[in-house]
Amino acid sequence: MTPSSFRRARDAAVVIVLLALPFFVLRSNVRDPRKLNALDRGVLRISSPFQYVGRMIGRGISSVVGSYVYLVDVKAKSDELQHENTVLREKVRKLEAMDVENRRLRRLLGLKEQLGPEALTAQVIAKDVVDFRVASVTLDRPSNEVKPGWPVITDEGVVGVVLRADADRLEVQLAIDPQLAIDVVDERTGARGLARGTSDVDKYACKVEYMKRSDEVAVGDLLVTSGVGARFKKGIPVARITKIFNRGFGEFQEVEAEPVVSFSRLEEAFVLPPAGAETVAHEPGTPGAPKK
Repeated sequence: MTPSSFRRARDAAVVIVLLALPFFVLRSNVRDPRKLNALDRGVLRISSPFQYVGRMIGRGISSVVGSYVYLVDVKAKSDELQHENTVLREKVRKLEAMDVENRRLRRLLGLKEQLGPEALTAQVIAKDVVDFRVASVTLDRPSNEVKPGWPVITDEGVVGVVLRADADRLEVQLAIDPQLAIDVVDERTGARGLARGTSDVDKYACKVEYMKRSDEVAVGDLLVTSGVGARFKKGIPVARITKIFNRGFGEFQEVEAEPVVSFSRLEEAFVLPPAGAETVAHEPGTPGAPKK
């Protein structure tokens, strides 16, 4: 027999054995153990380790595939829940914003009813920002009778006074302007002073001048308009005391306060005639009548 013939015979024998082996293994596994012959027992004895290893490998692969499918499913559910959570958070945020806006509008409506028909509603149409700080605001002009010097307030407190009245707009001098002085009293103790802006570029602040050293004031006290000067009505919030500097000399103490109005979030305001001024009622459509 030539070498090539031997190789062909060997390869054929190997193929026959490999094809027949699964048959004998399957035959031996499915037969009744009581009817196994010597060949069957030999096949089982030889194939048992391989079957065991195969089962272990199969179980491992099945476990890995099952875990992967489970993780993919968990990831999909997690992404779905995260999306739902994002949607719900956005809805909650919008509802909270609507609630804040509704409460703000209710406060404005309550103040409007409290002030009466002489209070004219005006919308903020522009803000002059200097060093990230609102320096002045511009309102639409609600009535032709509005004049410079008229007080401007919100539900929070004093905004300032009308500085200039043009045909369709009002420029407002804010309570933080150093050129504007507001006569105030401590709501708790009645101590009196003059609130004036500080021009601080880092924060909204005002200083309280001419407050006697003997006057009792404390950090957190609310300063309200005194009603003196025939400009602001009495009792409108202006600022809250943040610092007190008691020097050992001089007649007056130094007091710093923070305005109660949030100028950066200002959207609407009420323009009022000066305290004590007489207002003339106008029929709708006549000159000087408030805009609707």
